[in-house]
Amino acid sequence: MDGSDKRSGMWSKPRLHRRLRFLIVAILALVLLPYALTPIYAVVDPISTAMLWRRMTGARVERRPVPLSRISPALPLIVIIAEDGRFCRHHGVDLTEIREAIAEADDIDEMRGGSTITQQVAKNLFLWQGRSYLRKTLEFPLALWIDLVLPKRRIIEIYLNVAQWGPNGEFGVEAGARRAFGKSANDVSRYQAALLAAMLPNPSVRNARQPGPGLRRLAGLYVARAERAPGAASCLRQRH
Repeated sequence: MDGSDKRSGMWSKPRLHRRLRFLIVAILALVLLPYALTPIYAVVDPISTAMLWRRMTGARVERRPVPLSRISPALPLIVIIAEDGRFCRHHGVDLTEIREAIAEADDIDEMRGGSTITQQVAKNLFLWQGRSYLRKTLEFPLALWIDLVLPKRRIIEIYLNVAQWGPNGEFGVEAGARRAFGKSANDVSRYQAALLAAMLPNPSVRNARQPGPGLRRLAGLYVARAERAPGAASCLRQRH
C-alpha cells in the first residue's frame, strides 16, 4: 500500500463516523420535532400530513379552520361518543380500550379500536396512515405529550379541523358540513352531526350527503348514545 492509499484509509473512517453522527442527529431531530411543535399548536392551526402530501402532489385540499365556539355543540359530543367515549377521563391513551382491542385481535393487522382521539391527532399531525408497530410506538408517547401540553378543548378542536370529512380533499368539519349539507358546521343538527361522525372511519366511501341504510343506522345509534351520555363532553366546557 502506497502513501496515498494509507491516507485514504485514514480519512475514510472519520468521514464514516461524521456521516453516522449526522444521520443519528437527523433522526433524533425528526423524532423530537413534534414535541417542539405541539405547544405552538395551542395557538396556531396545524395542517395534517395527509393535507401536506396532497398539496405536494397537486391534489385538491379544501379546508376552513373554525374555532370550537363556531361548531355546533352536538358535533364534538357525538364525535367523542363515536370515536373515544372516555376522552374526558384518560390522559391521551386509553389503556382499557387498548387491552380490549388486543384481546379481540390475533395481530395488529386485525386490531380495531383502542385508538383515542388524541392518538388520532398525533397520527394526523405527525405520522402516517396504516397500521404498524412502529407507528404505534411513536404515537403513544406523542399522545401523552399532546394531552399534557394542550387542553382537551384544544385537542378536539384540532381533531375536528384536520380530520378528513370528504372523498375529494375536504378536511375539517366546516368543509365537511358544507359539502354534505350546504351549511356551516355551526348550524348542523344533532342527526347531521351524527352522519358526519359516522363518516370518519372511511370518508372516501361513506357519504353523509347521500347516506345509505348502514350510515343512517349508525347515525341513529350515535344520537341515542349522545342523549344518554351528555356528560361525555364535559371537559370541553369553557371555564370563566
